[in-house]
Amino acid sequence: MGELFHDPAFWVAVAFVVFVAAVAKKVYVAVTVMLDDRAAKIKDELDRAVQLREEAQALLASYQRQQRDSEKETEQILAQARTMAETEIAEAKTKLDEVLERRRRTAQEKITQAEARAIADIQTRIIDVALAATTQVIADTLDEKRSQVLVDQAIDGLESRLAQ
Repeated sequence: MGELFHDPAFWVAVAFVVFVAAVAKKVYVAVTVMLDDRAAKIKDELDRAVQLREEAQALLASYQRQQRDSEKETEQILAQARTMAETEIAEAKTKLDEVLERRRRTAQEKITQAEARAIADIQTRIIDVALAATTQVIADTLDEKRSQVLVDQAIDGLESRLAQ
């Protein structure tokens, strides 16, 4: 074994093993540190991803609640609008019926008044025609002597009528 310590190949091999061990230790430490850093970075990214996922789920749940609330509110607004529309329609029908009834009564009154005026006009014309015809008949049939007799009779009849 003594010769082994004098052999340069042995010492080159030992130096190589020591060099590889020293380099391997530093490489191992560097690789370990690098892998630990990378693992920590991946863990941080995973934690951040989990946190973002939880935030996204919370935000999604919030939006879903808001959507449900909005749908309920929309349904309530539609129900109120329908109720208001039905009320407005009923009121409009009532008002229309009232207006139509007033107009019907007004038209009936106007018709009645027009009939009364027409009857009065006809009666006035009948009286005018009768007077004109009577005047014409009397003028054609009465002479002076007969006229005087009628006037005297009328005057005599006045006394008895005034006494009553």
